[in-house]
Amino acid sequence: MTYLLALDQGTSSSRSIVFDAQGHVVAQAQQELPQIYPRPGWVEHDPREIWRTQIATAREALARAGLSAGDIRALGITNQRETTVLWNRATGQPVHHAIVWQDRRAEPACAQLRAQGHAGLIQSRTGLLIDAYFSATKLQWLLDNVPGARAQAERGELAFGTVDSWLIWQLTGGRRHVTDVSNASRTMLLNVHTNQWDEELLALLRIPRALMPEVLPSASDFGATDAGLLGGAIAIGGVAGDQQAALFGQACFSAGMAKNTYGTGCFMLMHTGGSFRKSENGLLTTSAAQPDRQARFALEGSVFVGGAVVQWLRDGLRAIPASSEVQALAESVPDSGGVMMVPAFTGLGAPYWKPDARGTITGLTRGTTLAHIARAALESIAYQSAALLTAMGRDAVAAGGAPVSELRVDGGACVNDLLMQFQADLLGIPVVRPACVETTALGAAYLAGLSSGVYTSQEELARLWRAERRFVPTLPRDQAEALMARWEHAVAQAVLPAPGA
Repeated sequence: MTYLLALDQGTSSSRSIVFDAQGHVVAQAQQELPQIYPRPGWVEHDPREIWRTQIATAREALARAGLSAGDIRALGITNQRETTVLWNRATGQPVHHAIVWQDRRAEPACAQLRAQGHAGLIQSRTGLLIDAYFSATKLQWLLDNVPGARAQAERGELAFGTVDSWLIWQLTGGRRHVTDVSNASRTMLLNVHTNQWDEELLALLRIPRALMPEVLPSASDFGATDAGLLGGAIAIGGVAGDQQAALFGQACFSAGMAKNTYGTGCFMLMHTGGSFRKSENGLLTTSAAQPDRQARFALEGSVFVGGAVVQWLRDGLRAIPASSEVQALAESVPDSGGVMMVPAFTGLGAPYWKPDARGTITGLTRGTTLAHIARAALESIAYQSAALLTAMGRDAVAAGGAPVSELRVDGGACVNDLLMQFQADLLGIPVVRPACVETTALGAAYLAGLSSGVYTSQEELARLWRAERRFVPTLPRDQAEALMARWEHAVAQAVLPAPGA
């Protein structure tokens, strides 16, 4: 048997999964990752905890599988994207906590870039809209606010990386400072036409070139793990940001295929093939996972708060003792009773891009119960995702293509049948859940398998994909459209007027 090990470093946890060559899960391990909230709107992780939890789960997954390093053909990495780590090259120690993708502290710098008229340049080079979500202004903040960091960076003493680069540095004992094109495309510093760091953008944000990792295709030689870490050296053969890894794991290899990942946030990607397509509907153009040096792109929409709304019900409102209980509570009522929740806890992402929006619950009456609020919270995930797919459909048709005909789904919340059926009803197309919902980790494993010769082609991988259930829409389209209109009205109410306005 041939086995692949995937490291899946996410926002809320670190996981490791051992797959066999057929894409079946052999064993897995998971540890929660502590969240740090220094101020409202700020979110951090300790990079040392990222590394500690990730290597611990890798060892545990191998032990549970009863395998040694010699049984693993290659290792793949997938990770939370945009999260920014800055560390000392000599000591390997971070100079500050990692600034997480959800963090909004760099919004003033983004507002300044917009005011200076740089939006067109940045979108044309990177495919991205100017937003504090991406790594560039997070890195700029670190250089400007960590004492001595800018001087150290200019002397070449520091290294920047997204979480994949940080893990590879640790796994290889500091021998490799690399990233893959899909992660690099989320920094707001990569020219996605050339897959090189853009010198003009680095200069614009005053980021020294010496900080930046080497950019490689997603299936490449990223080095090998130190033998002492996992009981033997393992080749690191595949790397992709979590959402591009999920697109790959879902076997969405051709233009027009789309997937939605229901995690802490929701992330919908539609493959657009080799063509760079600028969205006219508030979406991002991003580099898809690239098994070779041929450019591949996707349109992407990001919902900042997806499954995290259930965590808020559990930890913030204390409405449920465990996240797993939300479906039963929501199903105890036939509908939300007119309640709409817009979980804009950190602003609204695509297609709205309203950083000033805040969470709202509307439509409350004396008859409203906790069950109605729980149902509205679940449904908010589907409403936000439906808004994304509508925007994607407009872009696809404008480019001469067809709207998405089915949506492949994955991530923790996709096991919720109520949510998936409501999603299909809103979209009016089938929602398809795969037999293996661990598609993010699977995508990383597939990339590692391609680079190490376990698989010969993407066509071979496409044949491994299996559907577990199809959710077919049952709601009449006029009713679905009326619900979406109510959602858009609720979104408009979530943007509060400025004081004194």
